[in-house]
Amino acid sequence: MSKSPNWGRLPALAITNVFNYLDHQDRLNASTVCWHWRSVIFQPRFFNRIQFDVAREHNKKNGFFLQKLAHIVREVKISFDSCNLYDVELTTEILYKLSKSARLLSLTILPKYATLVTPGRFYSEEEWNYILKLFVQPLKALLNRSNPPLRVLDLGCSEILALHASDFLTCTAKPQYLEELGLATVKQDPGHYPLGLVEPTLFEKCSSLRVLSLDYDILCDELLHTLQLLPLRQLIVHVHGIDEDHPEVSEAAWASFRSRNPQAELHLTLVCAYEAVDILHSHILRPSMPLSHLKVLFCERINCEALEYLSRHYKETLTSMVWIDSMRIEEYRNVMEMVLRTEQDPLVMMAWRCKKLQEIVIHGYVLDPHNLVGVSRLRGRELRLLEVSRVDLSISSVMMAPFIEEISTQLGKKWCPLDAKTLPPALGFYPVSDEVRDQYILKFIRKDIMH
Repeated sequence: MSKSPNWGRLPALAITNVFNYLDHQDRLNASTVCWHWRSVIFQPRFFNRIQFDVAREHNKKNGFFLQKLAHIVREVKISFDSCNLYDVELTTEILYKLSKSARLLSLTILPKYATLVTPGRFYSEEEWNYILKLFVQPLKALLNRSNPPLRVLDLGCSEILALHASDFLTCTAKPQYLEELGLATVKQDPGHYPLGLVEPTLFEKCSSLRVLSLDYDILCDELLHTLQLLPLRQLIVHVHGIDEDHPEVSEAAWASFRSRNPQAELHLTLVCAYEAVDILHSHILRPSMPLSHLKVLFCERINCEALEYLSRHYKETLTSMVWIDSMRIEEYRNVMEMVLRTEQDPLVMMAWRCKKLQEIVIHGYVLDPHNLVGVSRLRGRELRLLEVSRVDLSISSVMMAPFIEEISTQLGKKWCPLDAKTLPPALGFYPVSDEVRDQYILKFIRKDIMH
């Protein structure tokens, strides 16, 4: 009489071969057969990446990840409430565990807010020592490894961690293996913040760097000349305040960078840059910039000259233009005044001249529906996203219907302005906290990152 097979006693190698034929979810389901099958699944080949969502309610799950997976995965992302000291301290425990990993190649830190709460006062010695011990030291340990060298480090726009950028680059054992480096920030106070300096020479050995984000404060001609020697495909620059001693980046430096690095895209983002937005066209934008993406977030005015500048100088590069404010903005809200001052709507001119334009997003300002129709006709289905939330209030919903139908036809999909009632709170009429606004900003700008 033959015995029924004992599937729980299959050799680990046989189970591994079975798992190799399954996708990830089916593999997880199969591993629930028994304890033996479950133990076989914890191999590097089956787990390349994990994400920690740090919160009390996820303690059990995160503890399991630390025990079973932290030492075998190659890519880790850590999302945490950076305004909650308990969650911040849990995050530091995860970082210390990961700093001992012999396989980790990519680390992304994702604080949910611009603020990183610590036991000390903001920028006090106590806070500095806390960050140094519990965040900076484990990150330096990872960067200082020779085998395997870290390839991706993204600080998640953390202002206080980015102040240690120079230390991170200095201690990197094999900078030639770095492929992506995220040093750009979102400031807790965009009008007053310490400047973190990074010597351009620290980037010279980063010969594999494809993606780099940094703040405009450290960008200069010398740094741009260094970066032009690297195989950059994406340079992301955040603008906050403009220090009076900051040397403007010259047209010659951008021209040299673009000629040496013709495939590079420049993503320029202004974040609560209340003063910089006024001089965007005169002191920041340069004709030879390889500008592909412009984001202007919560700067509380629209710069008509800058919009005109885009259509004149970035005909071959611009793919995305985003200008976002909340509906509370009163001054300069009516974009239609641009027609009176320029005789031509800059959005229409942008749609006509910029042959690669795929995305236009404008919130907080009133738009003329006739010009939106013009934009849709000029770009057609190549315009993948046309997102607005305010259209000329003098036009009734009945009169607006033909405009919506025409734009939908031109774009090849159903289209309508976003309803003010369903907009994210940060974009609405009612005041919100800085944390709510910052959380919206962080989620929005992280779309820029390729990894």
